[in-house]
Amino acid sequence: MNEQYQCHFCGITYDVTAHIWKCTCGGVLNLVKEKVSFARTEIRESTPSMCRYMEAMPVQSDTLKEITMGEGGTPLIPLDPQNPNVQVKVDYMMPTLSFKDRGAAVLIAKAKEWGVKNVIADSSGNAGTSIAAYAKRANIACEIFLGKGTSPKKIAQVKAHGANVREVDGSREDVAEAAQRAVLEEGKFYASHVYNPFFYEGTKTYAYEIWEQLNDAPDTLILPVGNGTLLLGAYFGFKELLDNRLIHKMPNFVAIQAENCAPLAQAFKSQKKRAEPVQNLGTLAEGIAIAKPARGAQILEVIHETNGEIITANEQEIDKARAALADKGFYVEPTTAANYAGYLKYNRSSEEKVMIPLCGAGIKV
Repeated sequence: MNEQYQCHFCGITYDVTAHIWKCTCGGVLNLVKEKVSFARTEIRESTPSMCRYMEAMPVQSDTLKEITMGEGGTPLIPLDPQNPNVQVKVDYMMPTLSFKDRGAAVLIAKAKEWGVKNVIADSSGNAGTSIAAYAKRANIACEIFLGKGTSPKKIAQVKAHGANVREVDGSREDVAEAAQRAVLEEGKFYASHVYNPFFYEGTKTYAYEIWEQLNDAPDTLILPVGNGTLLLGAYFGFKELLDNRLIHKMPNFVAIQAENCAPLAQAFKSQKKRAEPVQNLGTLAEGIAIAKPARGAQILEVIHETNGEIITANEQEIDKARAALADKGFYVEPTTAANYAGYLKYNRSSEEKVMIPLCGAGIKV
């Protein structure tokens, strides 16, 4: 598969290598590749994980097979038996207990193809855990940059996978900047779930699975958004399904942000094309507490293109939503609870088919 990187802002293209992670203009890179030609007959029926869609992913099958831990293949369950049109996809049923395993598996497999020996990543917790686990399976040395306020359980999980943890005193943006400086100074591979577009080639399988499980696309996706890792991956996946005429329309993308850190919601409300940085006032939903999203303009484009919207949830609503999901049998992280809290404020029609991801397990915090 022929591939190039292309800057989302200035349009400059680059050869795909392990050494580039953003444009010289500072813009984020997208993966430009041959049109994905995909059909039901190409699904690997005997494979229960996301590897069943191997023909649609730009990574060598043998490499991914070496490091996969069976990520993907998560169930769809009605939120309430009385309302089958609202379903949750239990994406915390993954090897490291979050949806980030989808992207990490593909990104680290690509790094292994390139012969990478050392990776650096920054994270609020879940992505770091996932990168650490897959790097270990790939025999790649790994360093994860985390904020000092990160959940101790997530830090312990990262260390358990053999990664070196570098704790940074500061905001989530300070953590990212420290990691990026280390990448430049030490010449290591930046395994970023935000900047590296191969990560989204893994998270797009979220859309493929929903399509296969429903035999269609839902009307609406409710998605927690900080850096947009799942939203953008789902968009790319459903776009490929649409291009292959496997679905007839795109779902509406409804993004949920924590009220105390909502740059995208503010931009959407003000009808701006780019999100201005905000001050993180502190939120339980640490996974979406991104005050300066690098792909903010891209996320807003998706929301507008799919006739979606952005909803915020306050801290009390997040806390209540977490308890409400636990009452239904789902023990989730506060970030997932924020997503559910946003759904509860969404004005849904009675016949609307809505999909809600449960992204992270509650035992991680």
